[in-house]
Amino acid sequence: MKISKLGVLQIITLLSVAGFSTAFADEPPNDVRIGLYSVFYHTSADDITGPYVPAGVNLNAQNLETLYVGLVRHLPANFAIELALGYPPQAKIKGSGPATVGSVPYDGVVISSARWISPTLLFEYNFLPDSAPLRPYFGVGVNYTTFYDRDPTAAGNAASGGPTRISLTSSVGPAVTAGVTYRITDRWHLHASYGWSQVKTHFTGDTDGFERTSHISFSPAALIVSGGFSF
Repeated sequence: MKISKLGVLQIITLLSVAGFSTAFADEPPNDVRIGLYSVFYHTSADDITGPYVPAGVNLNAQNLETLYVGLVRHLPANFAIELALGYPPQAKIKGSGPATVGSVPYDGVVISSARWISPTLLFEYNFLPDSAPLRPYFGVGVNYTTFYDRDPTAAGNAASGGPTRISLTSSVGPAVTAGVTYRITDRWHLHASYGWSQVKTHFTGDTDGFERTSHISFSPAALIVSGGFSF
C-alpha cells in the first residue's frame, strides 16, 4: 500500500499533537493557592484642597495583611495565567501634615477606613522544566481596585468640621510580580512572590456640601507566602 507525502505529513502531525497533549496532560493544569498577603503601601497624594483646609493637609495608608487566594491555569511552553485575589481588608488612613487641623489632632491620627476588592490578572513565565523542584517565575498583568465601606472616624469628622461622606474612584493599572515555586510532590507545592501594582484614585470628602479633594497613588507592593495544590 502506498502512502502519499500528504498522508505521511498528516500522520506526523497527528502523532506530534497527540504526544504534545499527552506530555502536557502529565502535569496537572490547574493550581489553587492559599496563603498570606502582606501589603506595603507607598502612598503619594496631592495635598487635600477645598474650603477651610489649611496648607499641607495630606494622608497616608497603613500597611496591612490579609488572606491570599490564587487560581492558576498552566499553559504550554512554561506559561501560566494567575488570578490573584485577597479577602477584602480594612485599610486605615492616617492624617499627614500639620499636627492639628484647627484644634483637632491630625498628623498620625487614623481619620478614615475603607475596604477594597483588588483582583489582579497576571500572565506568567516559569523558568526551568516542570520537573525542577525549584522554579522561579515572572509575570505582568493588570490590577482592578474598587473601594467600599468608606467611613471617616470620629477624629476625621472632627477635622472635617462635621459628618463627612467619602468617595474614592475605582482604579485600573499595571501589575508585575516575581516569585519562586518549590514543588514538594507532583501536586503539593510552596510559593513566595513579591509584586507591585499601580492603584490610583480620586478622593472626595463631602461635609454638608463642602467638598475637599485629592489625587492619591497607593502604589502597593505585596509579599505573598502560600501553599498550593495542583489538580
